[in-house]
Amino acid sequence: MAGQTLSASGQLPEAPLRNLPQDGVDRPLAGFTRDYRPGESVERHAHTRAQLLYATRGVMRIATDTAAFVLPPGRALWMPARVPHVTAMQGPVAMRALFLRADAAAAGPGAVTVLAVSPLLRELVLAACAEPLEWDQAGRGGHITALILDEIARAPRLPLGLPALCDARLRRLAAALQADPAQPLGLEDWARQCGASPRTLTRLFREETGMSFGRWRQALRLAEAAALLAEGVPPARAAARVGYASAPAFGAAFRAAFGVTPGSGRTAGGIGGL
Repeated sequence: MAGQTLSASGQLPEAPLRNLPQDGVDRPLAGFTRDYRPGESVERHAHTRAQLLYATRGVMRIATDTAAFVLPPGRALWMPARVPHVTAMQGPVAMRALFLRADAAAAGPGAVTVLAVSPLLRELVLAACAEPLEWDQAGRGGHITALILDEIARAPRLPLGLPALCDARLRRLAAALQADPAQPLGLEDWARQCGASPRTLTRLFREETGMSFGRWRQALRLAEAAALLAEGVPPARAAARVGYASAPAFGAAFRAAFGVTPGSGRTAGGIGGL
């Protein structure tokens, strides 16, 4: 929920539209280039166009009203038009994103989705960002756009992202684990800290996330590990920092989730190369 305050009706307020030149350009697709300093963020907002949020360097943390995503290089987040979201930068971030008109956005998923970024798609995004906003539809810009839409349509969809938590007890637990994923406490220990029974926490996790506590915690740990690897942290150290006692166990879990080894996750595009 990204720290947002609910209205009296129990709903989040409508997100303001953040208007950029890319939102109104008369082309199927427009590139967006911006470098961010560590710790910068963009408050909850929405756009009239769909977006492909991607960074060639750095880690982005993006939260919608229903889920949270950690995006190292090698992954992109497909964001349909008018979906409210918050973007925060972990370290310096070189964002190279795309804004897509409704007809072009038909190439992407209908919901917020993490996409694997192939080497070709990465280079096409960079090329699109180098084009003027009013690019030649019969020239290079048009050819680049056609290839981008084809790559988006065939990009592997990655089942990543942590569902947003509504219950205050679960949110306290999640904040504590995100601050220190290596904490070894079990569900009964967390239940005592949160002021709820283990049965209640088990039920809440199932209702709000569709996952058990153990599966949810593993997803959080692997997401945090991917962010550490993208920052250049060695795999063994990343494993220890998110709570894995053995490097082989971490490697097996990482491969099962992302299809590559943790060592591949340290290279730009490694996690996306599925």
